[in-house]
Amino acid sequence: MMTTKLLDEIQQYQDNFRKKAPIETQKLMEQATKELSESNIAKGLTVGEQAPDFTLKDATGASISLYEELKKGPVILTFYRGAWCPYCNLELNAYQRVLKDIKATGGQLIAVSPQTPDASLTMKEKNELEFLVLSDPDGIVAGNYNLVFKLPDYIIEIYKGFGLDIPGHNGNDTWELPVPATYVIDRSGKIRFASVDPDYTKREEPSRMVELLKEVL
Repeated sequence: MMTTKLLDEIQQYQDNFRKKAPIETQKLMEQATKELSESNIAKGLTVGEQAPDFTLKDATGASISLYEELKKGPVILTFYRGAWCPYCNLELNAYQRVLKDIKATGGQLIAVSPQTPDASLTMKEKNELEFLVLSDPDGIVAGNYNLVFKLPDYIIEIYKGFGLDIPGHNGNDTWELPVPATYVIDRSGKIRFASVDPDYTKREEPSRMVELLKEVL
């Protein structure tokens, strides 16, 4: 049986979006990505650095510590924008499909977003996610990983036009988000793989992360 690939799903979504979205809107969204890429903002942490520890609430309100989880095995830590982001939903569902493979390596998956616990719980239940989905209020942890940026005003207006209530999802009105990022962290807390891309449409294939986990055991 052939496994559906995340990058193929993203390509299909992008093709559909380009057919429907106004050209000017697409250009502005591309402009925002270019500006973020050329800035000195939200570059993330790199391979070899020590991953900052944190304790955050999961979707049920339980406190989860990264370093406590690392005692059980290496971790794939992924930062995503929120349930409102179609690329994030595709990514998290793709991780769910390989979750058994992740656990078979002795590793685990932790997903973090600035959403409130209630918003995270709704998404977790809707998508039937069986891994840890944590709430990072005000992007404090994402900030420690150097991932936070503020959406430009013209993108805020576009998102509002789409009917996206990001302040409602995040419980504040900052319009700040994390750059999507994925890290593979070994038991000692060292970052062994880092993927940080200002282009939120770019994601790592989960099956590749499973292979990387095997290398850090």
